[in-house]
Amino acid sequence: MSDWPLSDELVMVRDTARRFMRQDVKPAEDQVEHDAIHLPDHLLLPLQQKAKDLGIWCIRSPAEYGGAGLSLLGQAVVAEETARCRMGAYIPACGAIGFDVPNTVFEWGTPYQIEKYAKPGVIEGRKVFTAVTEPTGGSDPARSIRTRAVRQGDDYVLNGTKMWISGIQHATWGMVFARTGDQGDRGGISAFILELDTPGVSTRRIPVLRAYSPYEITLQDVKIPVKNLLGEEGKGFQVFSKWTTEGRIPYAAGTLGVAQEALEMAIEWVRHRETFKTKLADKQAIQWMVADSEMELQAARMLVYKAAMVHETGGDLRYWSSMAKVTATETAHRVVDRCVQMFGALGVAEEMPLERWFRELRVKRVGEGPSEVQRMVVARSLLKTRSTVDAG
Repeated sequence: MSDWPLSDELVMVRDTARRFMRQDVKPAEDQVEHDAIHLPDHLLLPLQQKAKDLGIWCIRSPAEYGGAGLSLLGQAVVAEETARCRMGAYIPACGAIGFDVPNTVFEWGTPYQIEKYAKPGVIEGRKVFTAVTEPTGGSDPARSIRTRAVRQGDDYVLNGTKMWISGIQHATWGMVFARTGDQGDRGGISAFILELDTPGVSTRRIPVLRAYSPYEITLQDVKIPVKNLLGEEGKGFQVFSKWTTEGRIPYAAGTLGVAQEALEMAIEWVRHRETFKTKLADKQAIQWMVADSEMELQAARMLVYKAAMVHETGGDLRYWSSMAKVTATETAHRVVDRCVQMFGALGVAEEMPLERWFRELRVKRVGEGPSEVQRMVVARSLLKTRSTVDAG
């Protein structure tokens, strides 16, 4: 793997995360069942302490609150390495590096919200859910959100349903988005901090293809204090947009980590597996699978890095993060598919992680904005730019 354009500091962080995964996390994960979504405390807690000691705890959270405070490029680097385990597609390092409090809470949160929710969240490293999608859709929240929040004195009263919400089983609170203004108006959406044990909140697990099931959240006359309004009323779409645009970059990087691990496993397999009196590695069909996979992973990784660097230097981050997300997720799924093929029947056996990765990477192409929506974002940006140039 090329180190470009990583600084010496990020190379050190990457290598630290890589050693931690190989020497500590993966041996612990080997002790739990194939589709496990967490480690028992006797395995997890020592790993979490070591991650804190190594400086790779809650990589997105600000350093002043106990996180690693890494740049978006640093987050991508660590996300790729910590995805290289069986749970890694959705639970980096099996939870050993903690789950980050969304930076939007630190950016828009009041001192009360930061003190009550964000700071303890970083210390505990507990998952924070984000509830946007509804039965009416999720790719177009400005128009699809039907959940209503009505101000009544010192509270907002919420009614509605959220679908496909990840992380409920590991969370105690999260962000929920509801309509406080006109239907179809981006300015009519507000963000709130919701505690799961609030009266009127109920959840239901939705079994899906992946091991890490999402949930449905039903809100029935749920009272949320006005002090739990995140940012200004009617400005929730800005909170959502920043969270998703930045989050797509480590999301994309994680899929590449899974695929890179799969490819390295496949290379080791074909170098030793014999069929028809020769090694699989000697066959052109296999060589092309390996070569295509490596080239596509390298190209996707550079695109993810580019998107992260745009965040540092300024530019259209939405455009670049959309390209990174769709390219990385589709590349990763193709690579793992090839690796399953190279392993043959063993590739779909539960004694190997490949079939789990195949299922979960398929879902990754839908989550955080499906590929078609990301392509739409890119196309609109290009066509708008071209139209402006032509008009000039």
